[in-house]
Amino acid sequence: MKKILIIGFVWPEPNSTAAGSRMMQLIELFQKEGYLIIFASTATKTENAFDLKKIGVETSEIKLNCVSFDQFVQNINPEIVLFDRYLTEEQFGWRVSENCPNALKILDTEDLHFLRNARQTAHLKNMEVTFELLKNEIAKREIASIYRCDLTLIISKYELKILKKVFNIDKTLLQYVPFLLDAIDLKKIQNYPLFKSRQHFITMGNFKHAPNWDSVQYLKSTIWPLIREQLPKAEMHIYGAYATDKVQQLNDKKKGFLIKGWAENKEEIFKTAKICLAPLQFGAGLKGKLIDAMNYGTPSVTSTIGAEAMHGKLKWNGFICNNPEEFALKSVALYTNQECWEEAQINGVEIINKCYSKEKYGQKLIKKVHFLTENLKKHRMTNFIGLMLEHHTLKSTKYLSKWIEEKNKK
Repeated sequence: MKKILIIGFVWPEPNSTAAGSRMMQLIELFQKEGYLIIFASTATKTENAFDLKKIGVETSEIKLNCVSFDQFVQNINPEIVLFDRYLTEEQFGWRVSENCPNALKILDTEDLHFLRNARQTAHLKNMEVTFELLKNEIAKREIASIYRCDLTLIISKYELKILKKVFNIDKTLLQYVPFLLDAIDLKKIQNYPLFKSRQHFITMGNFKHAPNWDSVQYLKSTIWPLIREQLPKAEMHIYGAYATDKVQQLNDKKKGFLIKGWAENKEEIFKTAKICLAPLQFGAGLKGKLIDAMNYGTPSVTSTIGAEAMHGKLKWNGFICNNPEEFALKSVALYTNQECWEEAQINGVEIINKCYSKEKYGQKLIKKVHFLTENLKKHRMTNFIGLMLEHHTLKSTKYLSKWIEEKNKK
């Protein structure tokens, strides 16, 4: 049986993060192709971690800077090794190359960390994102990781464009793989709770994720007061994993701003809410909360950053606004206008069905994997920058890791 080793920075939490959902989609795809999947991580499992063993995925805890990984990966001898972000490739990529040189190395970026970092910096400094900001330290590390791998999965067409046009990365090293979703039957959506039976606004997102936390604070301080003026009985329900005391302090029952914390039943929450709000000021990739909203027939209002690369040329399932006054105005309009709301709901179904086809993009990835597996040597010879970086990584990262390994023994 063909084997794929996935090395995760964390254990998948599909009910907490979009990255967790993304990982589960990739696991499902490779399982259908007949791969035995082994998921390994140095992280401690949280109570929100998905039980991978329930779906037939083998799991293993591994150690950083430890020779035990060498024997571990040799014993598995995988056809494919997938790193869930550049950090895991930095930590284990050189060991995979040494011990399993013929394994196809795939990097799943989830989103471009350097782009998110550049936007966060620009937001804090109240400035535009410049090329200088994009060329940050994370960019150097993340792009080096892309070159060292045989294939990198990119979730956003906007990010694909940045890598090709701004950083001149060859298209043969990149594969566009958005969220892999089943098509939605419009009749199913229309059987969900209707406009008149839904109430309140929601947003959802892991509070550890900086763009989400910033967005919630922005909602509380700027946007929600404007909405509440016009809809005094409406409530803003905030859901997300890891709601610390700092997050709970934003709870304000009198003003209808309620911190709900962990979402026990995500589907039920979205299906009974009227509008999803996501005024993201920075970030990257695709936004899981907005995908969930479309999946469960809930229109949304978001920012340009929030909707980036998510709907192609199709109409958004609600409104896209960056000005807080306009954001509040459109939120109220969507909340009170049934015809506008129902049209937005249908737009969301069309976006899911046309932009996130599991069948279309899943098969494109599998086809690419098969091609690279059969032509790996030739593919690597055309990626001289990758060969060069691999050489220097083995000379630097390898010996730093071995030094730490010896130090730990003492």
